[in-house]
Amino acid sequence: MDDKPKQPGRVHLFWSFLKGGRLMLLLAAASTALNVTLNFITPQIMRLTLDSVLGNLPFALPAVLLSWLERLGGREFLREHLILCAAASVLCAVCGNLMNMNTRLCMARCSEGTLKRLRDRLYDHIGRLPYAWHVKNQTGDIIQRCTSDVDVLRNFLSNQVIELFRVTMLISIAVVWMYSMNPKLTTVSLVFIPVVILYSGLFSKGISKRFRAADEAEGELSSAVQENLTGVRVVRAFGREAHELELFEKKNKQFADYWIRFSYLLGFYWGVGDFVTGLQVMLIVALGTVLAVRGELTLGEFTVFVAYNTMMSWPLRAFGRILGDMSKMSVSLGRLNEILLEEIETDDPEALKPPMNQDIAFEQVTFGYEGGPLILKDLSFHAKAGSTVGILGGTGSGKSTLACLLNRLYDLEEGKGRITVGGVDIRDISLSYLRRNIGYVLQEPFLFSKTIGDNIKNACPESDTEAVRTAARIAAVDDTIQSFSQGYDTMIGEKGITLSGGQKQRVAIARMLLQKTSIKIFDDSLSAVDTETDAKIRAALREEAAGATVFIIAHRITSIMHADQILVLEEGRLSQEGTHWELIAREGIYKRIYNLQRQIEEDETSPEGAEPV
Repeated sequence: MDDKPKQPGRVHLFWSFLKGGRLMLLLAAASTALNVTLNFITPQIMRLTLDSVLGNLPFALPAVLLSWLERLGGREFLREHLILCAAASVLCAVCGNLMNMNTRLCMARCSEGTLKRLRDRLYDHIGRLPYAWHVKNQTGDIIQRCTSDVDVLRNFLSNQVIELFRVTMLISIAVVWMYSMNPKLTTVSLVFIPVVILYSGLFSKGISKRFRAADEAEGELSSAVQENLTGVRVVRAFGREAHELELFEKKNKQFADYWIRFSYLLGFYWGVGDFVTGLQVMLIVALGTVLAVRGELTLGEFTVFVAYNTMMSWPLRAFGRILGDMSKMSVSLGRLNEILLEEIETDDPEALKPPMNQDIAFEQVTFGYEGGPLILKDLSFHAKAGSTVGILGGTGSGKSTLACLLNRLYDLEEGKGRITVGGVDIRDISLSYLRRNIGYVLQEPFLFSKTIGDNIKNACPESDTEAVRTAARIAAVDDTIQSFSQGYDTMIGEKGITLSGGQKQRVAIARMLLQKTSIKIFDDSLSAVDTETDAKIRAALREEAAGATVFIIAHRITSIMHADQILVLEEGRLSQEGTHWELIAREGIYKRIYNLQRQIEEDETSPEGAEPV
């Protein structure tokens, strides 16, 4: 995908995605703060029990709590009721766990709500992107971005965002409390913090680079699977299963290799992290033991200090995991944003909505696809409103491109000519209005995994059963549908794979006829039906499409010979123009094709040309 506009900062982008879930995030942060506070209070209860209840050191308590304790009976009361110290520890642990549970619930609502909105936004945005964008980008890669990359974002949001807050708070509070007990030992403990942060930052860059490579390899693998599954009939027909398997294994090995190299880096990273963290814990225990023996630390202070150091050390190690996941999230966020930065098709509310049953004109139209040669070259013609225009030409002559331009699936560049309807440039017409008034049937129509009836009603869901059957009769497919055991309720496979080519084309024609459009385009959409059915459909269409401007793109002259106007394209230029009788009366490509097709038909129908039984 092309990196066109400059991407916003990752933090700003991430925060924008959180819109709608920020309250839950703040509630989760508040619960985490309470949880961390309670976790720090528990070791202090242990310290107070060892030094001031079982021992004789003064109580290090706030004045309010100390006054309350004295009224109960002071040290002797607690010695007689040691269960109260244990109960206080249990209460802190229970409340801490409740806060932790609330944190998880809030983050679940925050993350899932955010991801739902993101998926909705992606789907809506992709649906509004120009046709040219979809042609350039592989379906498998788009799907992978909208699934795997979104899952990476979910993992970071649900697990690491609040963990980052928790680790920061843990380290900050631990350092303050440890320093109040023994500045010397705290300084030794803090020496390891910049070391961990430095190597975590260095490794996060490598993680980001390798994860992007693995992520892109997964996109290629997804594309290979998607193409193989959608083209399964071609693969089976040509016996290419072994070849496709070989291609899949190659991409799968590449994908696996990337992840193995990524895992090697993570393994080394976590190994170093465990070593540094373990070394820090052992060093503090050893030094703390020496200080306790010397009397510079009480038994309670030593116990609390080791507990706080452990509470700080392992989250500090987790800081590296957070940075690693942040690197992966940053890559995924960038890949998702590449889609969201692509410019969608917009419909100017002030755009014109003129009557569409008007003359259509192509004026010196020149067009070529991005990065390719020119397809149409200075093409000009005029189609009268309500007429039928036949378009004939060889492969690559620009027939389908002409239809795509009229429907604005591609837009003409400035200075490359213009297309008008009733004298109005189609670029000045509301895009949605234009397409609502143009019915378009492709040579290879797409059908959804729905019933036949739902496929026909796809463009006009409000159509009743009689309207659907009328459209199907005009498309000469009603009898075929009725022959199925479930009729119009028959489910068809993905892309209509359970129907023949001709049946799919006729269902697509019926779908288009429901639209009642002023302009109808048939892009070689009768190529898969027999000549007799072709004639029946054309006869019915002449009656049904009365008043509409019809464009019929075809290779068979019999499909366009009754058109009011025939255009013959050759290498993107208008080679000939006229009616059928005018064109066969003069030498040219049309007459040559007509004579050739007529000769083939005569050979197929004559007894001498028939194959022996």
